[in-house]
Amino acid sequence: MMIRPLIALVFAATFVSVLAKPAVAQRAGRSAKASAKTAENAKATATDWSSFRGPEHQGVAASKNLPLTWSSSENVAWKVALPGPGASSPIVSGDHIYLTCYSGFFVPGEEGGSQENLKRHLLCLERASGKSVWEKVVPAKLPEEERIRDHGFAANTPAADSDMVICFFGKTGVLAFDHSGKELWTADVGSKTHGWGTAASPVIYGDLVFINASVESESLFALDRKTGREVWKARGIKESWNTPVVVQNVDGKPELIVATQGSIQSFDPESGKQLWTCATDITWYMVPSVVAHEGIVYCLGGRSGVASLAVKTGGSGDVTKTHRLWTSFKGSNVTSPVFLDGNLYWMNDNQQIAFCADAKTGELHYEQRMNRAGQVYASALLAGDRVYYLTREGKTFVVAARPEFEQLAVNDLKDGSLFNGSMAVDGDRLLIRSDKFLYAIGQ
Repeated sequence: MMIRPLIALVFAATFVSVLAKPAVAQRAGRSAKASAKTAENAKATATDWSSFRGPEHQGVAASKNLPLTWSSSENVAWKVALPGPGASSPIVSGDHIYLTCYSGFFVPGEEGGSQENLKRHLLCLERASGKSVWEKVVPAKLPEEERIRDHGFAANTPAADSDMVICFFGKTGVLAFDHSGKELWTADVGSKTHGWGTAASPVIYGDLVFINASVESESLFALDRKTGREVWKARGIKESWNTPVVVQNVDGKPELIVATQGSIQSFDPESGKQLWTCATDITWYMVPSVVAHEGIVYCLGGRSGVASLAVKTGGSGDVTKTHRLWTSFKGSNVTSPVFLDGNLYWMNDNQQIAFCADAKTGELHYEQRMNRAGQVYASALLAGDRVYYLTREGKTFVVAARPEFEQLAVNDLKDGSLFNGSMAVDGDRLLIRSDKFLYAIGQ
Protein backbone atom coordinates (compact mmCIF):
# COMPACT_ATOMS: atom_id res chain seq x y z
CA MET A 1 0.00 0.00 0.00
CA MET A 2 2.60 0.01 0.65
CA ILE A 3 6.61 20.94 -1.66
CA ARG A 4 6.54 24.19 -2.14
CA PRO A 5 5.41 27.77 -2.36
CA LEU A 6 4.31 29.53 0.80
CA ILE A 7 0.67 30.58 0.72
CA ALA A 8 -0.03 33.35 3.25
CA LEU A 9 -3.57 33.53 4.62
CA VAL A 10 -5.43 35.89 6.89
CA PHE A 11 -6.64 33.86 9.89
CA ALA A 12 -9.36 36.07 11.38
CA ALA A 13 -10.34 39.68 11.89
CA THR A 14 -8.75 39.69 15.33
CA PHE A 15 -5.38 39.20 13.68
CA VAL A 16 -5.53 42.43 11.65
CA SER A 17 -3.15 44.26 13.96
CA VAL A 18 -0.67 41.40 13.67
CA LEU A 19 -0.68 41.66 9.90
CA ALA A 20 0.81 45.13 10.16
CA LYS A 21 3.92 43.73 11.87
CA PRO A 22 6.96 42.47 9.94
CA ALA A 23 6.70 38.92 8.60
CA VAL A 24 9.49 37.75 10.88
CA ALA A 25 7.58 38.96 13.95
CA GLN A 26 4.44 37.21 12.70
CA ARG A 27 6.28 33.90 12.34
CA ALA A 28 7.91 34.31 15.74
CA GLY A 29 4.52 35.00 17.31
CA ARG A 30 2.93 31.98 15.68
CA SER A 31 5.89 29.81 16.67
CA ALA A 32 5.64 30.91 20.30
CA LYS A 33 1.88 30.23 20.28
CA ALA A 34 2.42 26.83 18.70
CA SER A 35 5.04 25.92 21.28
CA ALA A 36 2.79 27.04 24.14
CA LYS A 37 -0.21 25.14 22.78
CA THR A 38 1.88 22.03 22.15
CA ALA A 39 3.20 22.18 25.72
CA GLU A 40 -0.35 22.68 27.05
CA ASN A 41 -1.69 19.70 25.13
CA ALA A 42 1.31 17.56 26.06
CA LYS A 43 0.66 18.29 29.73
CA ALA A 44 -3.08 17.62 29.38
CA THR A 45 -2.51 14.34 27.59
CA ALA A 46 0.69 13.14 29.25
CA THR A 47 -0.71 9.60 29.69
CA ASP A 48 -2.64 9.55 26.41
CA TRP A 49 -1.94 7.77 23.14
CA SER A 50 -3.46 10.64 21.22
CA SER A 51 -2.49 9.98 17.60
CA PHE A 52 -1.03 7.44 15.19
CA ARG A 53 1.98 5.76 16.85
CA GLY A 54 1.52 7.78 20.03
CA PRO A 55 1.94 11.44 21.00
CA GLU A 56 5.42 11.67 19.43
CA HIS A 57 4.50 9.45 16.44
CA GLN A 58 7.46 7.19 17.19
CA GLY A 59 5.67 4.00 18.30
CA VAL A 60 7.18 4.16 21.81
CA ALA A 61 5.09 3.42 24.91
CA ALA A 62 5.78 5.20 28.21
CA SER A 63 4.72 2.10 30.15
CA LYS A 64 7.22 -0.68 30.74
CA ASN A 65 4.49 -2.91 32.19
CA LEU A 66 2.51 -3.86 29.11
CA PRO A 67 1.28 -7.46 29.01
CA LEU A 68 3.66 -10.11 27.73
CA THR A 69 1.17 -12.92 27.18
CA TRP A 70 -2.51 -13.17 26.33
CA SER A 71 -5.05 -15.08 24.26
CA SER A 72 -8.68 -14.68 23.26
CA SER A 73 -9.68 -16.07 26.68
CA GLU A 74 -6.83 -14.85 28.91
CA ASN A 75 -5.66 -11.40 29.99
CA VAL A 76 -8.43 -9.59 28.06
CA ALA A 77 -9.79 -6.73 30.16
CA TRP A 78 -12.67 -6.15 27.78
CA LYS A 79 -13.72 -6.70 24.18
CA VAL A 80 -16.32 -4.74 22.21
CA ALA A 81 -17.92 -5.43 18.83
CA LEU A 82 -17.37 -2.82 16.12
CA PRO A 83 -19.96 -1.56 13.60
CA GLY A 84 -17.58 -2.21 10.72
CA PRO A 85 -14.02 -2.94 9.64
CA GLY A 86 -11.07 -0.58 9.36
CA ALA A 87 -7.28 -0.35 9.28
CA SER A 88 -7.04 2.70 11.53
CA SER A 89 -5.66 2.49 15.05
CA PRO A 90 -7.44 3.41 18.28
CA ILE A 91 -6.29 6.49 20.17
CA VAL A 92 -6.65 7.47 23.83
CA SER A 93 -7.53 10.97 25.04
CA GLY A 94 -8.67 11.81 28.55
CA ASP A 95 -11.37 9.36 29.62
CA HIS A 96 -12.13 8.31 26.04
CA ILE A 97 -10.94 5.94 23.35
CA TYR A 98 -11.61 6.96 19.74
CA LEU A 99 -11.69 4.66 16.71
CA THR A 100 -12.95 4.83 13.13
CA CYS A 101 -14.71 2.16 11.06
CA TYR A 102 -16.74 1.99 7.85
CA SER A 103 -19.92 0.23 6.77
CA GLY A 104 -22.38 -0.15 3.90
CA PHE A 105 -20.04 -0.95 1.03
CA PHE A 106 -17.18 -3.35 0.29
CA VAL A 107 -17.26 -4.87 3.77
CA PRO A 108 -15.22 -8.13 3.95
CA GLY A 109 -17.46 -11.17 4.25
CA GLU A 110 -20.66 -9.25 3.49
CA GLU A 111 -22.48 -9.49 0.19
CA GLY A 112 -24.30 -6.56 -1.34
CA GLY A 113 -23.87 -2.98 -0.30
CA SER A 114 -23.47 0.06 -2.52
CA GLN A 115 -21.49 3.26 -2.61
CA GLU A 116 -24.63 5.16 -1.69
CA ASN A 117 -24.60 3.31 1.64
CA LEU A 118 -20.90 3.87 2.37
CA LYS A 119 -20.44 5.54 5.77
CA ARG A 120 -17.57 6.24 8.12
CA HIS A 121 -18.05 5.89 11.87
CA LEU A 122 -16.22 7.71 14.65
CA LEU A 123 -16.65 5.82 17.92
CA CYS A 124 -16.16 7.33 21.36
CA LEU A 125 -15.78 4.69 24.06
CA GLU A 126 -15.25 4.71 27.80
CA ARG A 127 -11.56 4.22 28.46
CA ALA A 128 -12.13 2.01 31.48
CA SER A 129 -14.82 -0.32 30.14
CA GLY A 130 -15.06 0.07 26.36
CA LYS A 131 -18.73 1.04 26.64
CA SER A 132 -20.07 3.38 23.96
CA VAL A 133 -20.28 7.06 24.87
CA TRP A 134 -21.32 8.35 21.45
CA GLU A 135 -20.97 7.58 17.75
CA LYS A 136 -20.88 9.85 14.71
CA VAL A 137 -21.81 8.55 11.26
CA VAL A 138 -20.40 10.41 8.26
CA PRO A 139 -21.81 9.66 4.77
CA ALA A 140 -19.21 9.37 2.01
CA LYS A 141 -18.77 11.96 -0.71
CA LEU A 142 -19.26 10.08 -3.97
CA PRO A 143 -18.08 8.65 -6.22
CA GLU A 144 -15.53 6.60 -4.31
CA GLU A 145 -13.35 3.74 -5.54
CA GLU A 146 -15.21 0.59 -6.53
CA ARG A 147 -12.90 -1.35 -4.25
CA ILE A 148 -10.02 -0.56 -1.91
CA ARG A 149 -7.33 -3.18 -1.88
CA ASP A 150 -6.74 -4.84 1.49
CA HIS A 151 -7.55 -2.15 4.04
CA GLY A 152 -10.89 -0.61 3.11
CA PHE A 153 -12.32 2.87 3.66
CA ALA A 154 -11.21 3.68 7.24
CA ALA A 155 -7.42 3.52 7.42
CA ASN A 156 -6.60 7.02 8.72
CA THR A 157 -6.11 7.10 12.50
CA PRO A 158 -7.73 10.05 14.34
CA ALA A 159 -5.74 12.58 16.39
CA ALA A 160 -6.87 14.34 19.55
CA ASP A 161 -5.84 17.04 21.98
CA SER A 162 -7.50 18.50 25.06
CA ASP A 163 -10.11 20.31 22.92
CA MET A 164 -11.05 18.03 20.05
CA VAL A 165 -10.65 14.87 18.00
CA ILE A 166 -9.84 15.18 14.29
CA CYS A 167 -10.60 12.59 11.61
CA PHE A 168 -9.44 12.38 7.99
CA PHE A 169 -11.75 10.48 5.62
CA GLY A 170 -10.05 11.08 2.26
CA LYS A 171 -12.18 12.95 -0.29
CA THR A 172 -15.01 13.08 2.28
CA GLY A 173 -12.80 15.54 4.15
CA VAL A 174 -11.17 16.40 7.46
CA LEU A 175 -13.64 16.71 10.35
CA ALA A 176 -13.18 18.01 13.90
CA PHE A 177 -15.43 17.12 16.84
CA ASP A 178 -15.30 18.21 20.45
CA HIS A 179 -15.17 15.54 23.13
CA SER A 180 -18.95 15.55 23.50
CA GLY A 181 -19.38 14.69 19.80
CA LYS A 182 -20.31 18.14 18.48
CA GLU A 183 -18.97 18.80 15.00
CA LEU A 184 -16.72 21.86 15.04
CA TRP A 185 -15.61 22.15 11.42
CA THR A 186 -14.93 20.29 8.20
CA ALA A 187 -12.30 20.89 5.53
CA ASP A 188 -11.90 19.77 1.93
CA VAL A 189 -8.34 18.74 0.93
CA GLY A 190 -9.03 17.24 -2.50
CA SER A 191 -11.34 14.93 -4.41
CA LYS A 192 -9.14 12.27 -6.00
CA THR A 193 -9.24 8.61 -4.96
CA HIS A 194 -6.92 5.63 -5.37
CA GLY A 195 -7.19 1.86 -5.52
CA TRP A 196 -5.02 1.62 -2.40
CA GLY A 197 -7.28 4.07 -0.62
CA THR A 198 -6.06 6.79 1.71
CA ALA A 199 -4.08 6.13 4.90
CA ALA A 200 -2.13 9.15 6.24
CA SER A 201 -3.32 10.35 9.65
CA PRO A 202 -3.80 13.90 10.98
CA VAL A 203 -1.03 15.48 13.05
CA ILE A 204 -1.86 18.20 15.59
CA TYR A 205 0.95 20.70 16.15
CA GLY A 206 0.08 23.70 18.29
CA ASP A 207 -2.74 25.48 16.49
CA LEU A 208 -2.08 23.68 13.20
CA VAL A 209 -3.27 20.36 11.81
CA PHE A 210 -1.10 18.70 9.17
CA ILE A 211 -2.78 16.54 6.53
CA ASN A 212 -0.90 14.50 3.95
CA ALA A 213 -3.41 14.61 1.09
CA SER A 214 -1.15 12.95 -1.45
CA VAL A 215 -4.00 10.76 -2.69
CA GLU A 216 -6.61 13.50 -2.73
CA SER A 217 -4.61 16.39 -4.28
CA GLU A 218 -0.88 15.56 -4.18
CA SER A 219 -0.58 18.20 -1.45
CA LEU A 220 0.50 18.64 2.15
CA PHE A 221 -1.85 20.93 4.11
CA ALA A 222 -1.56 22.93 7.30
CA LEU A 223 -5.04 23.73 8.60
CA ASP A 224 -6.02 26.08 11.39
CA ARG A 225 -6.86 23.81 14.29
CA LYS A 226 -9.70 26.04 15.50
CA THR A 227 -11.46 26.63 12.17
CA GLY A 228 -10.16 24.10 9.64
CA ARG A 229 -9.17 26.89 7.25
CA GLU A 230 -6.08 26.44 5.11
CA VAL A 231 -2.95 28.13 6.49
CA TRP A 232 -0.50 26.82 3.90
CA LYS A 233 -0.28 24.13 1.26
CA ALA A 234 2.72 22.44 -0.35
CA ARG A 235 2.25 20.71 -3.69
CA GLY A 236 4.06 17.84 -5.35
CA ILE A 237 3.46 15.23 -2.63
CA LYS A 238 3.29 12.14 -4.81
CA GLU A 239 2.81 8.45 -4.01
CA SER A 240 2.90 9.13 -0.27
CA TRP A 241 0.72 7.23 2.21
CA ASN A 242 2.69 7.99 5.37
CA THR A 243 1.80 10.24 8.28
CA PRO A 244 4.01 13.37 8.51
CA VAL A 245 6.20 13.68 11.59
CA VAL A 246 7.53 16.81 13.32
CA VAL A 247 11.11 16.21 14.50
CA GLN A 248 13.75 18.32 16.22
CA ASN A 249 16.67 18.91 13.88
CA VAL A 250 20.35 18.96 14.78
CA ASP A 251 20.01 22.63 15.78
CA GLY A 252 16.98 21.99 18.00
CA LYS A 253 14.51 23.50 15.54
CA PRO A 254 11.33 21.75 14.34
CA GLU A 255 11.08 20.21 10.89
CA LEU A 256 8.01 18.59 9.34
CA ILE A 257 9.10 15.43 7.51
CA VAL A 258 7.18 13.48 4.88
CA ALA A 259 8.41 10.70 2.60
CA THR A 260 7.34 10.82 -1.04
CA GLN A 261 8.15 8.82 -4.13
CA GLY A 262 11.85 9.36 -4.74
CA SER A 263 12.58 11.80 -1.92
CA ILE A 264 12.23 12.71 1.73
CA GLN A 265 11.07 16.30 2.11
CA SER A 266 11.40 18.70 5.04
CA PHE A 267 9.30 21.82 5.73
CA ASP A 268 9.14 24.64 8.22
CA PRO A 269 5.99 23.62 10.14
CA GLU A 270 4.84 27.22 10.64
CA SER A 271 5.28 28.65 7.14
CA GLY A 272 5.31 25.62 4.86
CA LYS A 273 8.63 26.68 3.36
CA GLN A 274 10.52 23.70 2.00
CA LEU A 275 13.80 23.37 3.88
CA TRP A 276 15.47 20.46 2.13
CA THR A 277 14.97 17.35 0.03
CA CYS A 278 16.94 14.11 -0.01
CA ALA A 279 16.80 11.45 -2.72
CA THR A 280 15.86 8.05 -1.35
CA ASP A 281 16.74 5.95 -4.42
CA ILE A 282 13.46 4.19 -3.57
CA THR A 283 11.38 4.10 -6.74
CA TRP A 284 8.13 2.84 -5.22
CA TYR A 285 5.41 4.54 -3.21
CA MET A 286 6.13 5.41 0.43
CA VAL A 287 3.95 4.04 3.22
CA PRO A 288 5.99 3.73 6.47
CA SER A 289 6.29 6.83 8.63
CA VAL A 290 9.75 8.03 9.62
CA VAL A 291 11.29 7.80 13.06
CA ALA A 292 13.95 10.18 14.35
CA HIS A 293 16.62 10.44 17.03
CA GLU A 294 19.03 13.30 17.80
CA GLY A 295 18.42 14.99 14.47
CA ILE A 296 18.69 11.87 12.29
CA VAL A 297 15.65 10.70 10.32
CA TYR A 298 15.25 6.99 9.52
CA CYS A 299 12.95 5.94 6.69
CA LEU A 300 11.71 2.63 5.26
CA GLY A 301 9.77 2.13 2.03
CA GLY A 302 9.44 0.59 -1.39
CA ARG A 303 9.22 -3.00 -2.52
CA SER A 304 12.58 -3.68 -4.15
CA GLY A 305 16.05 -2.19 -4.43
CA VAL A 306 16.93 0.42 -1.80
CA ALA A 307 14.41 0.01 1.04
CA SER A 308 15.74 2.14 3.91
CA LEU A 309 17.96 5.14 4.58
CA ALA A 310 19.15 7.63 7.19
CA VAL A 311 19.29 11.42 6.69
CA LYS A 312 20.75 14.12 8.90
CA THR A 313 18.34 17.04 9.39
CA GLY A 314 19.21 20.73 9.43
CA GLY A 315 20.22 21.02 5.78
CA SER A 316 19.14 23.29 2.95
CA GLY A 317 18.18 22.49 -0.64
CA ASP A 318 19.15 19.10 -2.06
CA VAL A 319 21.08 17.38 0.74
CA THR A 320 21.48 13.98 -0.91
CA LYS A 321 25.27 14.23 -1.19
CA THR A 322 25.87 16.01 2.10
CA HIS A 323 23.35 14.66 4.62
CA ARG A 324 22.33 11.18 3.46
CA LEU A 325 24.22 8.88 5.82
CA TRP A 326 23.45 5.44 4.43
CA THR A 327 21.05 3.38 2.33
CA SER A 328 20.17 -0.30 2.61
CA PHE A 329 18.34 -2.94 0.62
CA LYS A 330 16.66 -4.15 3.83
CA GLY A 331 13.40 -2.44 4.74
CA SER A 332 9.63 -2.72 4.57
CA ASN A 333 6.86 -1.76 2.20
CA VAL A 334 4.22 -0.98 4.84
CA THR A 335 5.39 -1.18 8.45
CA SER A 336 7.16 1.61 10.36
CA PRO A 337 10.17 0.94 12.63
CA VAL A 338 11.10 1.87 16.21
CA PHE A 339 14.41 3.17 17.58
CA LEU A 340 16.16 2.20 20.81
CA ASP A 341 19.76 2.56 22.00
CA GLY A 342 21.24 3.11 18.56
CA ASN A 343 19.29 0.35 16.85
CA LEU A 344 16.27 0.15 14.54
CA TYR A 345 13.69 -2.63 14.83
CA TRP A 346 10.97 -3.55 12.34
CA MET A 347 9.20 -6.47 10.71
CA ASN A 348 8.85 -6.74 6.96
CA ASP A 349 5.22 -6.87 5.89
CA ASN A 350 5.55 -9.72 3.37
CA GLN A 351 8.74 -11.62 4.17
CA GLN A 352 7.79 -12.68 7.72
CA ILE A 353 11.21 -11.46 8.85
CA ALA A 354 12.06 -9.37 11.90
CA PHE A 355 15.06 -7.04 11.54
CA CYS A 356 17.43 -5.23 13.84
CA ALA A 357 19.86 -2.76 12.25
CA ASP A 358 22.59 -0.49 13.53
CA ALA A 359 21.18 3.03 13.17
CA LYS A 360 24.63 4.52 12.50
CA THR A 361 25.46 2.32 9.52
CA GLY A 362 22.31 0.46 8.47
CA GLU A 363 24.17 -2.83 8.88
CA LEU A 364 22.03 -5.67 10.22
CA HIS A 365 22.47 -7.21 13.63
CA TYR A 366 19.97 -9.87 12.64
CA GLU A 367 17.20 -10.82 10.21
CA GLN A 368 15.09 -13.52 11.76
CA ARG A 369 12.31 -15.39 9.99
CA MET A 370 9.28 -15.66 12.26
CA ASN A 371 7.51 -19.01 12.23
CA ARG A 372 4.05 -18.81 10.62
CA ALA A 373 3.85 -15.06 11.03
CA GLY A 374 1.88 -14.24 7.88
CA GLN A 375 1.54 -10.69 6.59
CA VAL A 376 2.13 -7.69 8.82
CA TYR A 377 0.57 -4.26 8.24
CA ALA A 378 0.77 -2.94 11.80
CA SER A 379 3.83 -0.89 12.70
CA ALA A 380 6.24 -1.94 15.44
CA LEU A 381 5.55 -0.95 19.06
CA LEU A 382 8.36 -0.46 21.59
CA ALA A 383 7.67 -0.77 25.33
CA GLY A 384 10.63 -0.91 27.69
CA ASP A 385 12.89 -3.71 26.54
CA ARG A 386 10.28 -5.35 24.27
CA VAL A 387 9.17 -4.93 20.67
CA TYR A 388 5.65 -5.99 19.68
CA TYR A 389 4.75 -7.10 16.13
CA LEU A 390 1.05 -7.68 15.28
CA THR A 391 0.21 -9.75 12.20
CA ARG A 392 -2.89 -9.49 10.02
CA GLU A 393 -4.09 -12.83 11.41
CA GLY A 394 -4.09 -11.53 14.99
CA LYS A 395 -0.82 -13.01 16.23
CA THR A 396 1.52 -10.80 18.23
CA PHE A 397 5.20 -11.70 18.33
CA VAL A 398 7.05 -10.18 21.28
CA VAL A 399 10.82 -10.00 20.95
CA ALA A 400 13.61 -8.61 23.11
CA ALA A 401 14.69 -5.06 22.19
CA ARG A 402 18.38 -5.79 21.86
CA PRO A 403 20.74 -6.66 18.98
CA GLU A 404 20.63 -10.40 19.75
CA PHE A 405 17.36 -11.97 18.65
CA GLU A 406 15.19 -13.50 21.36
CA GLN A 407 11.50 -14.32 20.99
CA LEU A 408 9.71 -13.80 24.28
CA ALA A 409 6.11 -14.73 23.43
CA VAL A 410 3.58 -15.40 20.67
CA ASN A 411 -0.02 -14.41 21.40
CA ASP A 412 -3.06 -15.22 19.28
CA LEU A 413 -6.33 -13.25 19.10
CA LYS A 414 -7.56 -14.80 15.86
CA ASP A 415 -11.24 -13.93 15.46
CA GLY A 416 -11.94 -14.72 11.81
CA SER A 417 -11.20 -11.21 10.56
CA LEU A 418 -8.15 -9.11 9.71
CA PHE A 419 -5.96 -7.09 12.07
CA ASN A 420 -4.67 -4.24 9.91
CA GLY A 421 -4.39 -1.41 12.45
CA SER A 422 -1.36 -0.72 14.64
CA MET A 423 -1.44 -1.28 18.38
CA ALA A 424 -2.22 1.55 20.76
CA VAL A 425 -1.37 1.95 24.43
CA ASP A 426 -3.71 2.76 27.32
CA GLY A 427 -1.61 2.98 30.47
CA ASP A 428 -0.51 -0.58 31.15
CA ARG A 429 -2.96 -2.01 28.62
CA LEU A 430 -2.67 -2.69 24.92
CA LEU A 431 -5.48 -1.76 22.53
CA ILE A 432 -5.77 -4.00 19.47
CA ARG A 433 -8.44 -3.64 16.79
CA SER A 434 -9.56 -6.15 14.21
CA ASP A 435 -12.26 -5.78 11.60
CA LYS A 436 -14.73 -7.14 14.15
CA PHE A 437 -13.62 -6.15 17.65
CA LEU A 438 -11.60 -3.78 19.78
CA TYR A 439 -9.65 -5.58 22.52
CA ALA A 440 -8.17 -4.14 25.69
CA ILE A 441 -5.32 -6.44 26.69
CA GLY A 442 -4.22 -6.42 30.33
CA GLN A 443 -5.63 -6.31 33.82
